[in-house]
Amino acid sequence: MTETIAQQELPIGPADIDAAARVIAPFAIRTPLLSFPVLNERVGAKIFLKPEMLQRTGSFKFRGAFNKVASIPQDKRAGGVVAFSSGNHAQGVAAAAKILDMQATIVMPADAPLSKRERTKSYGAEVVLYDRYNDDREAISRGIAEKRGATLVRPYDDPFVIAGQGTAGREIAEDMAALGLSPDIVVAPASGGGLIAGVATAIKARYPQAQIVVAEPEAFDDHGLSLTAGHREPHAPAGRTICDALMALIPGEMTFAINSKLLARGVTASDKEVGAAVAFAYRELKLVVEPGGAVGLAALLAGRLDVAGKNVVIVLSGGNVDADLFSELVA
Repeated sequence: MTETIAQQELPIGPADIDAAARVIAPFAIRTPLLSFPVLNERVGAKIFLKPEMLQRTGSFKFRGAFNKVASIPQDKRAGGVVAFSSGNHAQGVAAAAKILDMQATIVMPADAPLSKRERTKSYGAEVVLYDRYNDDREAISRGIAEKRGATLVRPYDDPFVIAGQGTAGREIAEDMAALGLSPDIVVAPASGGGLIAGVATAIKARYPQAQIVVAEPEAFDDHGLSLTAGHREPHAPAGRTICDALMALIPGEMTFAINSKLLARGVTASDKEVGAAVAFAYRELKLVVEPGGAVGLAALLAGRLDVAGKNVVIVLSGGNVDADLFSELVA
């Protein structure tokens, strides 16, 4: 079975990502691929970083959020949108709704970084707080949506969202081709798995031999566990991490349908290693990356990836880090 046929059986395909690219093009930023001699020399490979913290709202989430919100029919827009998120999806949905003149209500954990909560409000969204360890955010969000006649914009288990996130992978494929290079390994972080599902779909369409690797915090390695088991597995419920953007309990159903077929394996990084990667990115590369966005770089610097002599792309998924935490990590 060819890669193309296999992808046709999945929830989205390259054509969906191409369509998403056309929808978001007037509004999203096409982020570059960056390569730094100091990093290449340190690991003995040609490393390319996809800096999604330069994306609108400071993370890749704007891509999928805008593609989804823009897909809502005009006669369904009056009720607005509802989303649940620790911060990056929240900001993406809020910004997309503002552009399209729709009301957004965002259900956010009470312990989400203050900067993410305030930025979400700055786009005109209403923020409803919940306890991430005791409350059911989906139930809260569904209740609000039903009451208001709003559209629920899920953070990852939605084909429009996955296709939108996949535009980051489409750009990677195009930019590598422009350089005359083929990616051997592409690494992206995962919470629910929408980003890496979209990226994997786009990369595999053009470079079927590329290995797609998911990077996760040590205590939140549900994708790695699930890939090994062959079915969706949750991480240990007592886990804690500074990577607040990567705290989903279990891979999404739709995203894992894609990731189980297209991903090669998972790697992890400890909070200490993630903190070191955030500091390295700031000091050596002059990039501000949030902990969740730096977990792939952390795995690379910790030696979890066999990259010697290879072309490697790592997605830095966002830069919305709390100022106090950032100052602590880079001190």
